[in-house]
Amino acid sequence: MAEPLVTPDGRYLVVRGRLWRRTNPDLPEDRRQELVDELMAARRAKRQALDAGDDAAREAARARVDAAKHGLGERGPVWWDDGAPDLTRHLARTTEYADWFAAQDQS
Repeated sequence: MAEPLVTPDGRYLVVRGRLWRRTNPDLPEDRRQELVDELMAARRAKRQALDAGDDAAREAARARVDAAKHGLGERGPVWWDDGAPDLTRHLARTTEYADWFAAQDQS
């Protein structure tokens, strides 16, 4: 599986043409790993709750996923400080990354 594209400024991954905010690079590695471990555990819990048809457990697991993603900087306030907006979920071709993204198709 190919690695996803990363925007030149390192803020986003591009998956199927959409921008997704990356983890805050300023997080200490041990904290980042704790949050990734929690995210994966929460995703497993959500899957188990879905399989069991347990709506309350599913919602609790979704809240855990959201909290981990906030901690990683992938949701909530942006982790950069230059005033640039959050373009998460935008199509790369409709943002300031359009020229860069178009050039990626040719390489």
